[in-house]
Amino acid sequence: MSAIAENRRARFDYSIEEQFEAGMVLEGWEVKAIRAGQVQLTDGYVLIRGGELYLIGCRINALRTASSHVSPEADRTKKLLLHKDQIRRLVGKVEQKGFTLVPLNLHYKGGRVKAEIALAKGKAQHDKRETEKKRDWVREHGRLMRHKVSTGGSKS
Repeated sequence: MSAIAENRRARFDYSIEEQFEAGMVLEGWEVKAIRAGQVQLTDGYVLIRGGELYLIGCRINALRTASSHVSPEADRTKKLLLHKDQIRRLVGKVEQKGFTLVPLNLHYKGGRVKAEIALAKGKAQHDKRETEKKRDWVREHGRLMRHKVSTGGSKS
């Protein structure tokens, strides 16, 4: 699985409960633009409408070489493909328990573009601060360990 675009903000803003891999309905120009790396997933979210999933806010910038008979729309809503029973389960959880659906990344699988989406709960502000503290500590700890190794141990 080779990642195309990643939504790093999702793991910071939400606590991930469950992950799903969904197919995407794309137009030809979109596939070419994705292969060229012209995709941004940061502001994306998943919406359930009429028992179907849609990816909204995923920006795919058209290439300059796009055909003249196609009118590319960068912020087009893309339909996501999942099994009916998975969609039913997601609908139930989103409606009842306050979960939301967020896209985590886009990747290739068997030559096709897939979206990894997650059933997630929003983090409170204090949880985000806790995540930030843990990340800073891990970074500082790594820095201290590298410094200790490069200087040959502690000097007392």
